Amino acid sequence: MLLPRILAPVRASAQPSSLAITPTRILDAIRTANGASATSSPSLSFVRHATHQAQGRANGAKDGPGKRLGAKKAGGEYVIPGNIIFRQRGTTWFPGENCKFGRDHCIFAMETGYVRYYRDPLKHPDRQYIGVALNKEDTLPYPRNAPRKRRLNMVAVPADPVPEVDPNTATRPIMTKRKRVPTLRTKYAYGRSNWEIGRAAERANVKVTEFVPGDRWTAWKKRTERRKRGEEMRKLRNAGKKAPKPKARKPRVIKA
Repeated sequence: MLLPRILAPVRASAQPSSLAITPTRILDAIRTANGASATSSPSLSFVRHATHQAQGRANGAKDGPGKRLGAKKAGGEYVIPGNIIFRQRGTTWFPGENCKFGRDHCIFAMETGYVRYYRDPLKHPDRQYIGVALNKEDTLPYPRNAPRKRRLNMVAVPADPVPEVDPNTATRPIMTKRKRVPTLRTKYAYGRSNWEIGRAAERANVKVTEFVPGDRWTAWKKRTERRKRGEEMRKLRNAGKKAPKPKARKPRVIKA
């Protein structure tokens, strides 16, 4: 293994000799090899070079389109599941009741209700929360020990009173066709299914003429004859016209 050049005087002084070698002689030999006096101290100088181009389009324009961050729904506004309430970078706002985080830290609703911006010191003293209240008169946060309000995808509807029926005189009820209710489809729109739309004309007693497929062989025969007649008529029209003279070809010269 080759030792650095700076240690050459040390190796020379470390060889066995008849003369006694003192530590001061070793330090003097190192200083002499470095070309520095005993009083001077080594100094290092660094030069900083640019790592970014100064002008031109190489750096790229930094004027991109806005990301449309901020509040999309105001406090007290009605929302449905999936509506984005707030877009942000980072966690300035946190999801509260009936809300969740998106993968880009946006906050969206999980239930139908009304938007609330609030703080909850029992959860965190400094955080700001966005929640969805199920009823318009509700305030957030809910009391600490109050029962949790959940909708479970059901709406409370007052039930009709069931009349008492005498089993001796009761007759079998007549089954009526139940009216179909439009279902919630994609993009939060109520619509009917395709098979119901296809039977709209049948329900309205609209008669549509049936499609009768023709003879494909006869149609092909007529189409071919029509094309032949067209070609013949084109030849007759062009019969009286003089045909253009063909261009004279230049003789090809082969260089030897």
